[in-house]
Amino acid sequence: MYRAKFNKHINKRLEKVSQQRELGRKARRRAQLPVVSLVGYTNAGKSTLFNRLTHAKVFIADQLFATLDATLRRVTLPDKTALILADTVGFIQQLPHDLVAAFRATLDETRQARLLLHVVDASDTERLQRIEQVNEVLAEIGAAEVPQIIIYNKIDRLDDCPARCDSHEGVTRIWLSAVSGAGFDLLYDVLAKQISQEKVQRWVRVPAQAGDLRAHLFAEATVLQEQFADNGDCLIEIEMPAQLLTQLAETDPRLQLINGN
Repeated sequence: MYRAKFNKHINKRLEKVSQQRELGRKARRRAQLPVVSLVGYTNAGKSTLFNRLTHAKVFIADQLFATLDATLRRVTLPDKTALILADTVGFIQQLPHDLVAAFRATLDETRQARLLLHVVDASDTERLQRIEQVNEVLAEIGAAEVPQIIIYNKIDRLDDCPARCDSHEGVTRIWLSAVSGAGFDLLYDVLAKQISQEKVQRWVRVPAQAGDLRAHLFAEATVLQEQFADNGDCLIEIEMPAQLLTQLAETDPRLQLINGN
């Protein structure tokens, strides 16, 4: 009786979530940003990792399904690579088949992601079994072929930490602490390489009165050099993902791409 009511409640919430996700998915396709999805056994620290990467304040609780919706935020890495990070529901052992079917729509963020960050509690004595259990659920929802980086989280709870980063059978493994931030420099480097986007170097002209556009370029691109024209316009040489530069030029007519140079 209790399980039936619980499942009904979960399914009702998931139906609303699914509708919201489809609207968001269409918007992200237009933005052309790669999606990186956090997955992992419940209480592995996914939401803590999400909060540190995005400077967000996602609800964290030691309970099942604390994160039902796939919370999404844009992240800009130190090398200016931009991505969408998705925090998804925590997996559990032998997730009931009726709930797997219900979660399937919500977990489309995982199935359609460019990359998975598989978060594991490094202090859990059953971590290897947890990894297998999560991979079984990923197979059920059609996400088994999505590339993974295994994140061994909570190294702050270990007396002895292994090498911070290595690869085994084509899977990269990183040891870090979402609480202290240890190991995040390696995570940023590996993420940038895994989802590297084709970058271009271009000179652009920004009108003198478009200070907001200039600030946006400094935030989103790598500025190689800057000069000023006689009329006060900024001439800036930038490096950024080609698709984002094209999108910006199409949506903001104040940005002029300079041929040559």
